[in-house]
Amino acid sequence: MGKKPELLAPAGTMEKLQMALVYGADAAYLGGEQFGLRAFGGNFTNDEIRSAVQLAHGAGKKIYVTVNVFPHNEDLVSLPDYLRFLADADVDAVLVADLGVFSLAHEVVPNLPMHISTQANNVNWRTVRAWQELGAERVVLARELSREEIREIRQHTDVELELFVHGAMCISYSGRCLLSSYFTGRDANRGGCAQSCRWKYALVEASRPGEYYPVEEDERGTYIMNSKDLCLLPYLDEVVDSGVDSLKIEGRMKSVHYVASVVKAYRMALDACLAGTPYAAQEAWLSELGKVSHRSYTTGFFFGKTTAADQIYASSSYEQSSDFVGLVRSYDSETRLAAVEQRNHIKLGQEIEVFQPAGALFRQELAEMWDAEGQEITAAPHPQQLIYIRMEQPVEPNSILRRDIPMKKEMR
Repeated sequence: MGKKPELLAPAGTMEKLQMALVYGADAAYLGGEQFGLRAFGGNFTNDEIRSAVQLAHGAGKKIYVTVNVFPHNEDLVSLPDYLRFLADADVDAVLVADLGVFSLAHEVVPNLPMHISTQANNVNWRTVRAWQELGAERVVLARELSREEIREIRQHTDVELELFVHGAMCISYSGRCLLSSYFTGRDANRGGCAQSCRWKYALVEASRPGEYYPVEEDERGTYIMNSKDLCLLPYLDEVVDSGVDSLKIEGRMKSVHYVASVVKAYRMALDACLAGTPYAAQEAWLSELGKVSHRSYTTGFFFGKTTAADQIYASSSYEQSSDFVGLVRSYDSETRLAAVEQRNHIKLGQEIEVFQPAGALFRQELAEMWDAEGQEITAAPHPQQLIYIRMEQPVEPNSILRRDIPMKKEMR
């Protein structure tokens, strides 16, 4: 097996960052309140960015900040001061997509490492080498590349390469989309994507308003641009062998449960890859990826061009097999009581699964619960209510409690 790549996780909020780090990420990427492409996500204030850097560096890990908008003239006014702030906050790198932003950053913060975002459409080795010669430390490869193309890029360049391995796929080219602007006035390239590609579409002829014709098989219409989610975990050995330096998980707007589960699954899989033993994706890892909210999975472009099988035509809904019901804040080994922050309705008699950052997965029935005042309770219906649960086994702080929900899941 080749060199050890970084496992890079999304961080939409401080809590998601904490979970990403404790569940095994080597680095996290996040956005500030301006100049990123997630205007409606849980972005970080300047003070939170400083705290995020301190938290990650204290754990020996890294923080990258997105500055990957395509700015108009008015956006350039405050950008220099923001870049100076990021350098002063000691972030490990910024992600940029626009050549003007790259040039400006070189002028005002020449010592701040820069990563080139996937939105820069990095699909060939000449482009990657050009960014390298301009001074980029890393290039994030476009999602539209096959493993053979990735290997060829690696052969022709020395710059660090980052590759998306898991998460939502976009119908647009490397994330550059105009649909949202046309339909809603919200510019996806300046952070305002309305996810128009997930909407339901049908064909209408101009002279026959109100008459809708199916585009694909379904008489009710079709979600023709609704891609399945990317999942390369079963082929992580081939990903590592391609020579990339960082494995990127998409999902800054996803839940705490998503971040923890996906990061740990890939952490276990990556460690197995790097151990030098024959790699085969374990069912336990794949099971974790089915428990969080997701669309059906696909390998994207990794093995060649996509087909109709990589789209979901009947629905834009998500699926998952588990509900996140509580987060362990602390555990007392003498009383065997876990302090749990409620995240969904919990009641006695339910069987829960305990998912831990390092410890083994286990199940138990909820037999005893108390509220914060020490009164016995049979249910915890209040959002983020602090309760105490008697545990059958010791549990780690930041463990996730979840319960099964019926579902049909598809793994490809």
